[in-house]
Amino acid sequence: MTTKELILFSDKYIMKTYNRFPIVLVKGSGVKVWDSDGKEYLDFVAGIAVCSLGHSHPKVVKAIKKQVEALTHVSNLYYIEPQIHLAKLLVENSFADKAFFCNSGAEANEAAIKLARKYAYEHMNGNKYEIITMENSFHGRTLATVTATGQKKFHTGFDPLPEGFRYVPFDDIPAVKNAITEKTCAVMVEPIQGEGGVQIPVHDYLQRLRKLCDDKGILLILDEIQVGMGRTGNLFAYEESGIRPDMMTLAKALGNGFPVGALLTTDKIASSFVPGSHASTFGGNPLGMAAGVAVMDSLLQDGILENCRETGFYFLEKLKEFKKKHPVINEVRGRGLILGVELSIPGDDIVKKAMGKGVLINCTNGNILRFVPPLIINKKDVDHVIDILNEVIVP
Repeated sequence: MTTKELILFSDKYIMKTYNRFPIVLVKGSGVKVWDSDGKEYLDFVAGIAVCSLGHSHPKVVKAIKKQVEALTHVSNLYYIEPQIHLAKLLVENSFADKAFFCNSGAEANEAAIKLARKYAYEHMNGNKYEIITMENSFHGRTLATVTATGQKKFHTGFDPLPEGFRYVPFDDIPAVKNAITEKTCAVMVEPIQGEGGVQIPVHDYLQRLRKLCDDKGILLILDEIQVGMGRTGNLFAYEESGIRPDMMTLAKALGNGFPVGALLTTDKIASSFVPGSHASTFGGNPLGMAAGVAVMDSLLQDGILENCRETGFYFLEKLKEFKKKHPVINEVRGRGLILGVELSIPGDDIVKKAMGKGVLINCTNGNILRFVPPLIINKKDVDHVIDILNEVIVP
């Protein structure tokens, strides 16, 4: 079937919930992907921060192949061996004592919202249920998580939205303090806003937020779905701040392309979830867990984090030099290998031109070029992307 035919059938049979680019990607290896016409692309999107180890990573492929031949699915009515291994790896390398597994970031955040309310019901006199989230945030597409998302454009058409969420500006501690009421049970925040345009708070933001939550006796939930699993150069983004959250949600890169989500928390908070409180039919399935174990092993043992820090710093410096040449660039920002270039012009046309030259990049919020490549990229890859950007950013 030709590319044109595939696109026609897609438009005919699949709901139009995405504005898709007119290519059909059929193969990937490392930092490159190929379309149905055989054209090669350098991928600096990585499934939107998902394929952090690159496409078809040998460890992940081997783990999934081995697992699919042994056991695909049985249900959480029984113990699942790779689930136990992944939980152990996550807990022993984080603040947490317990893990809950699901299939996506939205599900992980949904679980966090439910657990926060359940814990508050049991430990906060039963009358606290509101969660404060940040303007410009993104927490998912379920009805609760889209309501938690502090962007009105995602709310349109879905009224009445569930009650229990209040929004304040990101990186504004006084605004959080003023929003806390007798009904507040938690604050939910991304350490770096990814979908919101790679917005990075001041260095002590999480520390001050942690202290405020402690002073007010409320929970701090970190959404690390996009910035966790090595993206910032640490295994988890919160590590740089030195704080310990009460809950943390993960997904995206946890399975390197296989759908996996997780909620991590402490023993005390986890005890509010008992049999019947929450569940997921496919959450923690053997295939996803095998992929997650392989991802964790690689992140911890293969120098991925070191490469992310080194190459990310190099990329950021190159983008700063790039900015000096192009007046349409307002700001360059980033940490590790999540970087953003804020433009004074729309960015969609730049993305299309770069794609035409064999480089996949992303634009969010209309004018912010977002770079979330595999964490295995090298300086040569960065140089190539900068060269292409120099060609395509000229009006």
